Amino acid sequence: MIYGYVRVSTKEQNEDRQIFALKDFGVAEKNIFIDKHSGKNFNRPQYKNLIKKIKPADIVVFKSIDRLGRNFFEIIEQWRIITVEKQAAIVILDMPILDTRNKPNDLTIQLISGLVLQLLSYVAEIERKFIRQRQAEGIAAAKIRGIKFGRRQKNKPKNFDEVYNDWKNKKISAREAGRRLNVHHETFLKWTRQ
Repeated sequence: MIYGYVRVSTKEQNEDRQIFALKDFGVAEKNIFIDKHSGKNFNRPQYKNLIKKIKPADIVVFKSIDRLGRNFFEIIEQWRIITVEKQAAIVILDMPILDTRNKPNDLTIQLISGLVLQLLSYVAEIERKFIRQRQAEGIAAAKIRGIKFGRRQKNKPKNFDEVYNDWKNKKISAREAGRRLNVHHETFLKWTRQ
């Protein structure tokens, strides 16, 4: 059986490029597992489902090594689980040297592909760190420019003071105050703390 795995880091990212590459390789759509999660670890629901399905002699296809993950030690461990424990083959479409299907017991080929795997896993993790650093720098720069993050704060309704006084004097509950102001009671309580 040939399986494919697709991963994007956020719900906003598009996985079509990876899906097209897997289908072009010959992976049936029903055998493609897709996660929209960070590559920092392997606590991903569809990846776990894929690992459960793999049987000896199956093939698992990835567009690139960073789609498998972005944690050096965990990539190496997952590679071992798939190729040794599950006795399945891995194909990395962007890196043919990491195709384990037709590797005879040639020590030189194993050494070279092992070194390439470790190097690419290292690069994937370093890139994740750079992404986080660039993101933090971008947020800091935006804050300096006065850009606010999060939802825009709601303005207090005109009748807030009247409702607040009723709540403060224990005439109504916070839930009732929220209902009267047409906001969630937590929003009302936040306003009372300001």
